[in-house]
Amino acid sequence: MVPPLGWEESAQTTHPTLSDRLPQEVVACLRNARFLHLATCTNNVPHVSLMNYTYLPSHPFPSTSNLPSGPTIIMTSNPSSKKTLNLLSNPHVSVCIHDWVSSRPPNTLSGADRERSPAGGPRSSLAAMLMQMNSTAVSSNSITINGEAHVLEAGSEEEKWCKEQHVANNTFEDTNGQANAAAELFGTSPAQGGGVMMQTGDSGKGAYIENEDARVVVVRIRDGRISDWKGGVKDWAISADSETARAVAEELPRVNGI
Repeated sequence: MVPPLGWEESAQTTHPTLSDRLPQEVVACLRNARFLHLATCTNNVPHVSLMNYTYLPSHPFPSTSNLPSGPTIIMTSNPSSKKTLNLLSNPHVSVCIHDWVSSRPPNTLSGADRERSPAGGPRSSLAAMLMQMNSTAVSSNSITINGEAHVLEAGSEEEKWCKEQHVANNTFEDTNGQANAAAELFGTSPAQGGGVMMQTGDSGKGAYIENEDARVVVVRIRDGRISDWKGGVKDWAISADSETARAVAEELPRVNGI
């Protein structure tokens, strides 16, 4: 039987673990998810962005470089965007990432009560299978990561190397069959007028990653929380961060970095 959602108190540090490496659930999520949600804040006004990202377990630069030691998340951002201005003012950020994909299924509301994206016709057996998978093996954890972000110096060796890693990590092989299956799964509709399937292209890689003006944002991972689909939570921290590690080890309540 599935326990009620509030079965476990989670306002304070819960089932804390302290280690010099990330929990396996976090690593698996970072390696397999396509996007993450980046939360920034300034003057008590929060902001959330959907981001392409790259997870770096390590890097070849010395500890004296601008890249933090230990596990790191890199992203790119428009230098004049809201999120960039926010993190320049307040480097404390949170990231949300999960290991499921979903397309909201029909519910009991009538079509007049709820607008839905137009469907591209009946789903194939592959799309139906993937939808079923969504509620089983690939849907288990939602992970919050807290850390400090900074923008790398433009033109630096660290920025160049990070951009190369980021571009490579976000360059995907694609075929017409895969594109069509994805379109069926997520309800992508044909382009108006031409009758040709609308292509998503590089999912923003050209605009958000390879753009010459894009700045590299580096997030040093500090700590976080794993929430499973049953309502259970586990807190964790990287032992290199003494302040956070001490809070987790003592099971003290922590204030969100944002």
